[in-house]
Amino acid sequence: MMLDTRQNADAAARNPGIPGSSNPQQDQHTIFDLDLIKRYDQSGPRYTSYPTAVEFDPAFDATRYAQVCRDSNLSGRPLSLYFHIPFCDTLCFYCACNKIATKDRSMAQPYLERVYKELEMQSALFDDQRIVQQLHWGGGTPTFISQAQMRELMEQTRKYFRLADDDHGEFSIEIDPREARGDSVKLLREIGFNRMSLGVQDFDQRVQKAVNRIQTEAETMEVLQAARDQGFRSISIDLIYGLPHQTVQGFMATLERIIEVAPDRLSVFNYAHLPSRFMPQRRIADEDLPPPEVKLDILQATTERLTEAGWLYIGMDHFARPDDELALAQRDGTLYRNFQGYSTHADCDLIGVGVTSIGKVANTYGQNRRELDSYYEDIDHGRLPVFRGIELNRDDELRRDVITRLICHFRLRFADIEQCWGIDFSDYFSTSLPKLDGMVRDGLLEIDSDGILVLPKGRLLIRNICMAFDAYLDTKQGPIGFSKVI
Repeated sequence: MMLDTRQNADAAARNPGIPGSSNPQQDQHTIFDLDLIKRYDQSGPRYTSYPTAVEFDPAFDATRYAQVCRDSNLSGRPLSLYFHIPFCDTLCFYCACNKIATKDRSMAQPYLERVYKELEMQSALFDDQRIVQQLHWGGGTPTFISQAQMRELMEQTRKYFRLADDDHGEFSIEIDPREARGDSVKLLREIGFNRMSLGVQDFDQRVQKAVNRIQTEAETMEVLQAARDQGFRSISIDLIYGLPHQTVQGFMATLERIIEVAPDRLSVFNYAHLPSRFMPQRRIADEDLPPPEVKLDILQATTERLTEAGWLYIGMDHFARPDDELALAQRDGTLYRNFQGYSTHADCDLIGVGVTSIGKVANTYGQNRRELDSYYEDIDHGRLPVFRGIELNRDDELRRDVITRLICHFRLRFADIEQCWGIDFSDYFSTSLPKLDGMVRDGLLEIDSDGILVLPKGRLLIRNICMAFDAYLDTKQGPIGFSKVI
């Protein structure tokens, strides 16, 4: 079975220098080939970083991190801040995030006090002329904290870092509509946020009950409308397919309601059922999960309907309107991918703040302590809480460049890589390119002397394609904990 969701294919222009390619801005279609998807449906990284967090090492510690940060000031690059707020009022059974489920709201203030101390320590490493162009609160549930604490957290951030003004900065927050109302949204806009992501997952009440996330449509719509009334520049909605009791018909009912309210972006995530790794998922019965065929039917129907409704498939679960900044960045070749997903700020050094946060500064990744007690201990003793990371070598950086171009743009020009890195692509990747031969025969991609073009059949399997360039996978034996690609 194949489903072709071609959009404007007949009008697609030719794009020289890419094998057999049509202009990716005009040819945004995906072909679902069930046989191919079943054959290639293996576990693999999502490539929010390369190397992935599996490769992080305690040898990269807080001392080395601090030196890297100081050295990075010579670059003058702008900054991005990520804050992790780990607390949730209730536990969603599907969740694989680092979170602390509690009804005790008093836990927030001691945590925030440590975050303020970390902000002070982090800011001392960076030139105060470097502008924060991007800021994100994630979780957990960022709106777990009170309105007064939200205001204080932003005040403390502005105390230690220079934030871009509202017109130039991208300041986003993840919202659980059960934890926000119109007055909360007004406050968030007042303190500087201009983007939000709303977690919905599914409006079906039976699905909500099975995953312990009871959330009415009215709650969601109230927050969405408040965001529009307050002038938020972008609103994104998150859905998840593969949850217990989901059907194509039920999921499409949720999708139609979302289409009616027309968010700027939409993420449709695959639920990865890994109960051996994530304890809350053990409360989901295997027999309640939709079979793989139904999951794929949901994804097919969703992609077709969103394409018909005018959204563009950006890749890796993400859809955006043609005038959204993600779509524009994909067109002009500046789209990037980081720990928050797709991004338009590839030139920023990312500072992770809070428990378990991951930052990217210069050619390194560094991660904070993952347990609250050890995070508190480091902060209370005046130590940066970075406990592991990795410093990329030249091969890592080169391969990251290749993977990023493919996963963001579905195409790669050999000449661009050769000019940037001073290599002969076919020689350097002499062991990687043969791994793509079967994918070429299966119609996932085309390769010629100019470059690689991911074809409509290959877009859903972009992780498989990127894995051919991942040097670390060759060293792995047995299961390595990654989710299925579909």
